[in-house]
This record gives sequence, structure tokens and C-alpha cells, in this order.
Amino acid sequence: MLNCLAIPSIGLQMMFAQQTAAALEPEQQHRLSTATRGVLLGMLLIWAVFALVALVFQDAIVARWKISNPLALWITLLIGLVALCTPVLGGVVQGKQNFLWLGWASMLNGLGRVGAAALMVLVLHAQATGMVAAILASSLVTVLIYGWHSRDVWRGVGAKLAQFEWRPWFGRVVPLTLGFGAFQFMFSADPLFVQAFFDKDDTGYYISAGTLARALVAFTGPVVSVMFPKLVRSLARAERTDVMGLTLCTTAVLAVVGALGLSFGGPLILKLIYTPAYSQIAAPWLPWFAMGMVPLALANVLLNDLLARSRFAVVPWLVAVALGYGATLAVHHETFLGVIKTIGLFNLLFLAVALLFSWRERRLVNPAPK
Repeated sequence: MLNCLAIPSIGLQMMFAQQTAAALEPEQQHRLSTATRGVLLGMLLIWAVFALVALVFQDAIVARWKISNPLALWITLLIGLVALCTPVLGGVVQGKQNFLWLGWASMLNGLGRVGAAALMVLVLHAQATGMVAAILASSLVTVLIYGWHSRDVWRGVGAKLAQFEWRPWFGRVVPLTLGFGAFQFMFSADPLFVQAFFDKDDTGYYISAGTLARALVAFTGPVVSVMFPKLVRSLARAERTDVMGLTLCTTAVLAVVGALGLSFGGPLILKLIYTPAYSQIAAPWLPWFAMGMVPLALANVLLNDLLARSRFAVVPWLVAVALGYGATLAVHHETFLGVIKTIGLFNLLFLAVALLFSWRERRLVNPAPK
């Protein structure tokens, strides 16, 4: 459920990061305050509908998902409410370039989730209900940090609601959601197909290799998060900046070095974390998996640059690549290595599309002399 919420959340966070970074004049700041409160209210209303449906069909949901304690369902719904509000407030904090608390909130969320889950399960023996309670606790810490450091926006003077132009606002949210959603799908969809088409006793080996490989993209993510609002602010001020080139070079170095390190050091990591069988079976896949994730890390930089500049023409093509990727995995999944090679191929295609549109953007901005 939380993974399904991630795609629209990404679009909202980037939208509010963009709007906050570009809000230089008082009137723009008033519109930002109105949008923030309006979207938060909308998220609450959407959640209330889902909560009502869950209340009416609680018995059927509990039976279908084999939930031993209905309390786990309601805690999960509360996490959903927090997850709907977090990208709005987090986007404001990111757009204000308050990277100190943006980073701390992210780290506390991850560490708090793991630590609280370990306490609930290993000490209190709370099992599934305790796991979701731990997620709720860490999520609340994150949203409270974001809420406090964005309070000047959501508590600020707003524009008149009747005068607020929602249509162009949503006209920016949709392409941002689809563009970043395509990336999110490329980044995290393959375990769903593996779980569906392979024996459940074997998928753990694949998941272990995939988790380590996906860490390469996650490792370079904070660099890109810093770039996005800086680009928006520079565009709003009509300033020239080389932040995209610097970010692309930094990401390339980090991703390639990380992929090489994972290819050679991955077997040792597997031995330390998993049982010996994992090291024997999953280790040969790590070089393929690691190198297949490098293009996606680079494409993430180019995608953020294009969308920060509102160059939305790339979005349908990236969505088409993501759909083709999903269709290919649904049809061709004979072996785990075959799946990993499919991932690498489509990540390269995703990067090629982003490169093509980035090159075209540079040609439009800096045309060749006659």
C-alpha cells in the first residue's frame, strides 16, 4: 500500500520544491501558502474516503489480506495519511534549501523505523502490528520535522482561494508525477514481477542482490535532491549555473565507483549479511545488477534537470519506456539473470531518452553559430 502511494507523492514533493524555490515575490509566496493548505486539506479528504471504505468493508479486507489483528489495518491507514502529507511539507523544506533538516528527517525516519521495528518484534514480540506501529512512529517524526520547518509557508498569508489558478497548477503536477513516477517504476518494480513469476523459495536470492544494487541509486539521490531547487531558483532569477554539470559528474563518479566496489566487494557483503547460500547463488549476479543501475542513476540527474526547467515533452517518452519495461518483464522472465539483463537494457534506454531531450534542450538554449 505504501509503495503504491510513493508515485503520486514524488510528484507532489517535486512540485512543492519547485514552487517554493521559485516563490521570490510576496504574491508568489501567498499563492504557495494557499496551495499548501489546499492540497493538505485535499489529502485529508481523500484519506477520509479510504478510511470510510475500510470501515465499511473491514471484515472482507481482513479476510482477504489474512490480517490477524484488524488494528494493523487501521495503523496502516494512519501511515497512509502521513504519507500523503509528508511530500507536501517535505517539498517546501526542500524548496527552501533547508538541506540540514531535510537530511536529518530522512535519516531519523530510516533509523527510527528499523530501531522501533526491532524493539517491537524482538523485545515486545508484537510481530506485524508492531512493525506497522514502528513505521507510523518514525513517519510521524519525519512529518513533524517537515511541518515545523515549513510553518512559515502553511501558516502564511494566502491568496484568495477563488482567485487561485488551480488548472495550471495541476497542469504542472501531472507531468511531474508521471515523469518521476516513471523513474520510480524503473527503480523498484522488478521485485513485484519476480515475486509473481518465480518460486517463493528462490526469490530471496534475487532480492538480496537487488537490494544492494538499488543502494547505488539511493546513494546518489541526495546529490540530485540538492540540485533540483537550486536549478529552479537560478531559473527564477535568470541566473546561469553549472550545477547540473557538476551534479552529473559527481553522480557518475559515485555510481561507477560504487558499482565497481559492489562487483568486487559484494560477495563479502553477502557473507556478512546473509547465509552462505546467498553468497554462492546471488554473488554472480551483482556485477550485472550494479552496472545495470548506473544508467538509471545518471538518468535521474537529467530527468530532474529537465523537469526543473519545465521541459515536459520528455515525460510521455519516459512513461512509454517504463510501460515497455513492465510489459517485457511480464512476458520474458525465464531466469533471474535474464530479468537483470532486461533491467540494464531498459535503464540504458531510459538514459538515452533523457540524454536526447537534454541535448535538444541545450541546442535550443545555445544554438550553434551560423
